Amino acid sequence: MRKPLIVANWKMYNTVSEASFLVEELIGKIGDISSVEVAIAPPFTALEAVSKILSETDLTLAAQNMYWERAGAFTGEISPVMLRDLTCRFVILGHSERRQFFGDGDGEVALKVEAALAEGLIPILCVGETLGEREYRKTFEVVERQIRGALDGGMPDSGGALIIAYEPIWAIGTGKTASPEAAQEVHCFIRRLLENLLGKGPGGEVRILYGGSVKPDNVRGLMEMQDIDGALVGGASLDAESFTRIVHFK
Repeated sequence: MRKPLIVANWKMYNTVSEASFLVEELIGKIGDISSVEVAIAPPFTALEAVSKILSETDLTLAAQNMYWERAGAFTGEISPVMLRDLTCRFVILGHSERRQFFGDGDGEVALKVEAALAEGLIPILCVGETLGEREYRKTFEVVERQIRGALDGGMPDSGGALIIAYEPIWAIGTGKTASPEAAQEVHCFIRRLLENLLGKGPGGEVRILYGGSVKPDNVRGLMEMQDIDGALVGGASLDAESFTRIVHFK
C-alpha cells in the first residue's frame, strides 16, 4: 500500500521569517495527520529554520534542487551532503522550471539523481510534456525519455527510494489541470515503465505524484485515481488554508 505524499513546493517565495510563520501555521492545522505524508520544500535560505521547526513533528523536509558533487569549488551550489545535514528527506530534481530556465537536461538530472540516491536522499524526479508536445501526441515519448535518462546513472535499491512527479508543463501555474482520467493515463504508463525498469515489485512501490495547478477543488478527483499517489503543490501551498484542504483531500 503506497502512502499518499503531498509536497509543498514554495519555489522562490518566503523569507526566513515568512517561512517560519507559515510552517508554524501548517503544523497547527495538519501537524498530527498520519494517513498522509507531508513534505515542505522551502527556499534554501529557510531550510535550517524550517528544519528546526519540523523536528518535533511528523512533517518532513524537502529541498528544491541540488548539485551532484559532495563538495568543491562550485560557487552558488548546494550539495547533497549539505541537504542531509539539514535533515532533508527529499529533493526535487528535474523540475520543469529548472529545465526551462537553468538548462537542466536529462544528463544533469541523471547526475543529480545518482548523487541523491548515493547520499540517502529520496529524489522527487519531475517529468512532463509541453503543450506542443502534448498536441503532437508525444507525451509518452517525452516522459519515457526523461525517466530513462534520469535513471541512466543508476537505479534505486528499492521502490521506496524514488518518487516520480508527473507535471504537465502546460498546467503549471496556468490554472489548467489535466483531468483525473488524463492524468491517470500518464501515471499508468509511468507505472508500467517503472515495473519494466525496476521489476514489478519495486516498480509498484514507487509513489507517483501529480503536479500542475493542484487545488483544493480538484485534488480529490485526482487522488481517487489508482496510480496517483499524491501531489506536488506549487502556488496553493503558499496559503495555509488551501494547502490544509489539499492535505485533507479525503
